[in-house]
Amino acid sequence: MKYDFETLIDRSKHGSGKWSAMWEKNPDTKEGVVPFSVADMEFKNAPEIAEGLKKYMDTHILGYTGPTDEYLETVCQWMKDQHDWDIKPEHIVCTCGVVSALFVAVKAFCQPGDGIIVMPPVYYPFYMAVENGGCEIVRCPLIYENNTYSMDFDLLEKLAAESKNKMLIFCSPHNPVSRVWTKEELKRVGEICIKNNVRIISDEIHFDLVMPGYQHTVFPNAGDFGDKVMVCTAPSKTFNLAAMQTSNIIIPNKEDREAFQKELGHGGPGALGLEACRIAYTQCKPWMEEMLEVIHSNYQFAVDFIKERLPEIKPIELQGTYLLWLDCTAFGKTAQELEEIMVQKAQLFFDEGYVFGPEGEGFERVNLAVPQWVLKDGLERMEKALHA
Repeated sequence: MKYDFETLIDRSKHGSGKWSAMWEKNPDTKEGVVPFSVADMEFKNAPEIAEGLKKYMDTHILGYTGPTDEYLETVCQWMKDQHDWDIKPEHIVCTCGVVSALFVAVKAFCQPGDGIIVMPPVYYPFYMAVENGGCEIVRCPLIYENNTYSMDFDLLEKLAAESKNKMLIFCSPHNPVSRVWTKEELKRVGEICIKNNVRIISDEIHFDLVMPGYQHTVFPNAGDFGDKVMVCTAPSKTFNLAAMQTSNIIIPNKEDREAFQKELGHGGPGALGLEACRIAYTQCKPWMEEMLEVIHSNYQFAVDFIKERLPEIKPIELQGTYLLWLDCTAFGKTAQELEEIMVQKAQLFFDEGYVFGPEGEGFERVNLAVPQWVLKDGLERMEKALHA
């Protein structure tokens, strides 16, 4: 491989959120333990980004900076090349993150008391955005059968028909269950929502992270949905740029875009975030392709390890994202008991399934974006603790 995916950077003193949370949960954590929780990577950044930002610093002034025409065209080109999606520069609203965009969208498009549909187990900031806007969480749980997940279209149709429900916050690929939805599935969701005047906000931050044999479809390409879908994208998951706080929210409808921008105010990404995104989208596709090979290799390694040494656990097929969803319910532990084993005995710091909703109790979400030797060490600690 051209790039280094084996060197581990010690982030314990770098202000990393998940590393700090690890020490808070277990102050006795041994030196050298790596957390597998929050969805950023334990990989070195693409060298093109580091080198490009250094050059930028030598040639630019860090004053107030907004997206340039070159930047907007670069984002449009990435969407076209990677996802066969035609967007226009004026459709792009740059924000400091997808999560903050969800908070803004709820306040821009809903009134307190409105219902907002989510499909749990799902990324927990969805709930936070709904509650922060004074709205009601309306649950349309995914169906879990035969070790895979599907959508409950009958329930979605029933909920969408209720006049109080104004919005669906959708996750594609789905976090944490890693489903890559088919075009047919997306089309059915879109038709149900549009028929019932339910606005669709599609969080597609993991849209570049798709495993072999699967194809991501951006929601607007699934049907004749015109400008009725707002899509949240970012380079942060693909290129490990979360600290750059740069997201590209695609809002084709002019009135919706103006309402969103009004609620957003003047907040937006900084100069280095915009430049990091531009560099990533123009120079770092080879790094992304190698990274995806590493993620898939880690997934296969984890599945083989679990099958041989922890057969009680059922790994859910990784179709997209770099987040492996493990069904640990066969151990018969409560969510709290399972967390106690992982955090205190195994010194393993996953995202506990219950944080994604009660539908996730008894599950663990494992971040596979680590060097494989780190993954092996963690799995061995899990085996020892669970068998004890």
